[in-house]
Amino acid sequence: MDLISGPRVPDSVDGFRELAGARLGGFPHTEVADAPGLRRAAVLLCVVAVDGPPSVMVIKRAYRGRNAGQWALPGGRVDDGETVEQAAIRELHEELGLTASPADLLGRLDDFPAASGFVITPIVAALADASELRPSPDEVHSVHQVDLARLAADDVPHWVHPNEAVRQQDLRPDAPSVPYDGPGLLQMRLAENMTIHAPTGAMLWQFREVILLGRDPDAARIAHFAQPEWTRN
Repeated sequence: MDLISGPRVPDSVDGFRELAGARLGGFPHTEVADAPGLRRAAVLLCVVAVDGPPSVMVIKRAYRGRNAGQWALPGGRVDDGETVEQAAIRELHEELGLTASPADLLGRLDDFPAASGFVITPIVAALADASELRPSPDEVHSVHQVDLARLAADDVPHWVHPNEAVRQQDLRPDAPSVPYDGPGLLQMRLAENMTIHAPTGAMLWQFREVILLGRDPDAARIAHFAQPEWTRN
């Protein structure tokens, strides 16, 4: 896969904090209203710099339980009495051993109504220190840092017809792209062995469009994005 350069992005966590704070401050995020039976989850789009440029942490779930082996963001169910921000901070610590404070949170993106029945709220954060990273083997198979420059690259978003939205091992690199407003599904092609679909791919796409590229919020909504069948459990 060619790694095509994208636009200039912040080269430090502090630079990202400044950019994200400014762009999220004017971002009118959408919320899904409470309803009987609705379950809520929160995830953290957390930017760190670990022996390299600022990157978003992406995890591969442990090969057990819900969403076994799937790409994800740190996060999980919102417990009774918690806010989405509190849940995101708690889950980050439980899954990766990292401690975030409310001051590390920079804002939020759109709620995503997942096909699993959860409404997922993505929170954006930046951590100056990720040296305490200690993934929980019960929940996390591996941790990956996605360079902001890679996330912003032109060749990352790829729209395919539904029958081309296959698991990683069956992926066709030459699958033809379809127009953004066509009947396609999103693939975030971040590395040779890292292609991420909605819901995680949708949230990474909106993070890229809104924060890194500064696009019009109304052109960067994600609630309607389709999910492949295997992400629905």
